[in-house]
Amino acid sequence: MSRIAKKPIIVLKKIIIKIKNNYIYCIKKDLIIKNKIPNCINIIFNKEKKLIYFKLKKLSNKLNILGTFRSIINNNIIGLNKNFKKKLILIGIGYKAYILNNILNLNIGFSHIISYKIPNNIIIICPTFNEIIIKGYDKQLVGQVAARIRSYRPPENYRKGKGIRYVDELVRIKEYKKKTK
Repeated sequence: MSRIAKKPIIVLKKIIIKIKNNYIYCIKKDLIIKNKIPNCINIIFNKEKKLIYFKLKKLSNKLNILGTFRSIINNNIIGLNKNFKKKLILIGIGYKAYILNNILNLNIGFSHIISYKIPNNIIIICPTFNEIIIKGYDKQLVGQVAARIRSYRPPENYRKGKGIRYVDELVRIKEYKKKTK
């Protein structure tokens, strides 16, 4: 059994866990996250100690799914407690991002403005024209939205490094081929 799967998940006081019909529900006020439980996993929820344990129903070759599923449920509980956040920066002359009517508009050097419809469970804020902050309680969805926005203009390695990048991303600038006379 994996080391991650052996660790129990500590459920916070404000979060309610329900297990019904092969689904596990993580609930906090109006927010509900629903996950389907794989057939090979057995979940034990101790209501007194507020702990969740994960076990395999029988020995099988699906050990890797146990740790993965435990991490998904743990991320759901953490996300309900405090939102996950990704921050993107636009680097380039004239690059702008702004929000109109729940649509993120990107002016990133193309002849047209790129429009991205913001998903329901995601909050996108543009404090300045060259910053984008993505927040949400689903870690996978926050990362997917950030990667999708970044894919419109990834940072280039040659010359100036223009493009959309994560705040903590390091872009190495390569030397480009020079003309010889």
